[in-house]
Amino acid sequence: MPDGTVLAGLADEQFCYLTTTGRVSGLPREIEIWFAVNGPTLYMLSGNRDRSDWVRNLLHRPEVTVRISGHILTGTGRTVDEQSDEDSMARRLLVDKYQPIHDGDLSNWGQTALPVAIEFQE
Repeated sequence: MPDGTVLAGLADEQFCYLTTTGRVSGLPREIEIWFAVNGPTLYMLSGNRDRSDWVRNLLHRPEVTVRISGHILTGTGRTVDEQSDEDSMARRLLVDKYQPIHDGDLSNWGQTALPVAIEFQE
């Protein structure tokens, strides 16, 4: 995993760029997405839950890359177990980070979206 201070130093960035491998095409697919960091783990929320192409790609092939402010990190993605402590923590982290800078109310998104975690390799 990357040095914890590197990931912590990137936590205030507004977006990360997640690259998955297309489950049909086998080609790299990059999206810009909101994220939050807790220790060595990066969290994202999928508003379309497991219907989002990026989530479906990640479930098919969990090896991903994440680019944040010029840093490229290699990791493994997974969905977070619903109703777990990690689930509520991930939701809270993302809503707390983005609600102050977002015009609309993010509480519904924070309650219904699917949390996804990326854990980084050494």
